[in-house]
Amino acid sequence: MARTVLEFEKPIVELEQKVEEMRKYADSLDIADEIRIMEEKVQSLRKSVFGNLTRWQKVQLARHPDRPYTLDYIEMMTTDFVELHGDRAFSDDRAIVGGLARLDNIPVMIIGHQKGRDTKSNVYRNFGMPNPEGYRKALRLMNLAAKFNRPVITMLDTPGAFPGLEAEERGQAQAIARNLFEMSRLPVPIIVVIIGEGASGGALGIGVGNRVLMLENTWYSVISPESCSSILWRSWDFKEQAAEALKLTAPDLLHEGIIDRIVPEPLGGAHRNPAQAAEILKDILVGELKKLQKIKPDKLIDMRVEKFCKMGEWEK
Repeated sequence: MARTVLEFEKPIVELEQKVEEMRKYADSLDIADEIRIMEEKVQSLRKSVFGNLTRWQKVQLARHPDRPYTLDYIEMMTTDFVELHGDRAFSDDRAIVGGLARLDNIPVMIIGHQKGRDTKSNVYRNFGMPNPEGYRKALRLMNLAAKFNRPVITMLDTPGAFPGLEAEERGQAQAIARNLFEMSRLPVPIIVVIIGEGASGGALGIGVGNRVLMLENTWYSVISPESCSSILWRSWDFKEQAAEALKLTAPDLLHEGIIDRIVPEPLGGAHRNPAQAAEILKDILVGELKKLQKIKPDKLIDMRVEKFCKMGEWEK
């Protein structure tokens, strides 16, 4: 499958290709010094480009089709994963996946949005946009976790809850609202991780936690830049300005107290080294879980409610 290259990545990719071409002749020509110089240039360019990304460029990285998704992280980080299906009311929503697993031998319930890699799998996963039964499945799994005293980890990566008529008929808003209410009082630790796109109530429907983490090149907002642009300017052409105004990146949200921690990614984004990205995230999750497991259930609930009640407070 051809690798997707974003516009701002092209100069880096072109240099990388030149280095690869030079390596082919390394055995027959004495060009080791030239290769080393070119590699240094590539590394320097990577640091320059990815160290100065605009908010819109980070949105593009968050949507990169080669980024690891929930099931990828589960495969790379956990053992003994058993996927659980269905909401016991309507159907099994494939845009949300979840099940029991062990994270560094800690029993957990892990739940997250799931996108597809191509047209067929995206249709199968509904492009990562859950229906009400997806949120009800997630709630069923969270209640199961509470019953067996297992911490909950949720992974957010959705362009939003599915906006179709049938979703509204089956109670989309009520399903999301119910999850917010029930997650606020779940008596086990909850860690939320934004691994890609965190759009609107579709993300927040599984996004209430004691700790909210955000990968370095992701976004989290009440609305996407394109939708914001279409509302304010009646056109998608101003999406870059909308992204700047929304302040939807990890540093923005850490500054505002919306998230608790930024999870660093490999240079160039998680899609360039998924295994390393998963290892970094796993180490952070294990550390956070060990701290939260020492806290009593009542205190966990109080901390969670207090955390979200503080959001939106301003002083002049």
